[in-house]
Amino acid sequence: MKAMILEAIGVPLRAVDRPDPVPAAGQLMLKVEACAVCRTDLHVCDGDLANPKLPLIPGHEIVGIVEAVGEGIAPSRIGQRVGVPWLGHTCGCCCFCRSGEENLCDEPQFTGYTRDGGFATHVVADADYAFVLDSAADPVALAPLLCAGLIGWRSLKKAGDGKRIGLYGFGAAAHIIAQICRWQGREVYAFSRPGDEAAQRFALELGAVWAGGSDEPPPVALDAAIIFAPVGELVPAALKGVRKGGKVVCGGIHMSDLPAMPYALIWGERAVVSVANLTRKDAEEFFPVAYQAAVRTHTKTYPLADANAALDDLRAGRLSGAAVLKP
Repeated sequence: MKAMILEAIGVPLRAVDRPDPVPAAGQLMLKVEACAVCRTDLHVCDGDLANPKLPLIPGHEIVGIVEAVGEGIAPSRIGQRVGVPWLGHTCGCCCFCRSGEENLCDEPQFTGYTRDGGFATHVVADADYAFVLDSAADPVALAPLLCAGLIGWRSLKKAGDGKRIGLYGFGAAAHIIAQICRWQGREVYAFSRPGDEAAQRFALELGAVWAGGSDEPPPVALDAAIIFAPVGELVPAALKGVRKGGKVVCGGIHMSDLPAMPYALIWGERAVVSVANLTRKDAEEFFPVAYQAAVRTHTKTYPLADANAALDDLRAGRLSGAAVLKP
């Protein structure tokens, strides 16, 4: 198989040829059709997330066709289209797994971080963490749903049922969740980097009722805000924008340090919560909702060999929607 590997933190990925992976018991081997590029991939490659497996094949928004199965998996799964997300394995026995909070598992494995991911032509994945996808859909369009969609959905659930939702950082996750919010009858207020008029126009095209810079206050008090940008300074800004009893949800796996802020910002029973990983139940809920809401992902495709260019474009904020590698 062909793959793009990370050999050391902070260096570009390198193209390699390797033998095709062999599925172990309970696993599937997929031929990768598409793999979206997530901001978490940047955090892994840039060293924001500690102790990745090295060398590593990044990528955790994978769509592929099952070509082989390991022991214990029905051969009928061969030929299925499946999606592989960030959470690749859980222990099943810790207190979190037993209580339905497998996203907080004490001994998890993560696709494209602690095990090889989808910046390749082939990948192996646990069968229990590979979700069956529509065989007639465009794999490039599906790929961003595997993380931007799933984490966005979990963040939206944490935000509650309020009508006015602020989205800070209008990238891959926000452009999916904005469409779901509009389908649900909510109002979306989009915040981009100051001066990023292209992102603001994009948000308005997707149905946001207002779009502006993250240095601007919203025109009305928000019921909740979700922060997708990995910028700790946005937390006090978002708290200023939500009403009493409102909630600010931090949707990223990594964020820069939160600045000191006055207690008055959280007084009035405002709350700040984080989202960690995802559960299989999230996927069971999300994919039918995305279908009913007719979510359309906006993507830019890159050949597998151009993975470094895709990462650079994401790092520099040159993308509207999601980057997707297509082997």
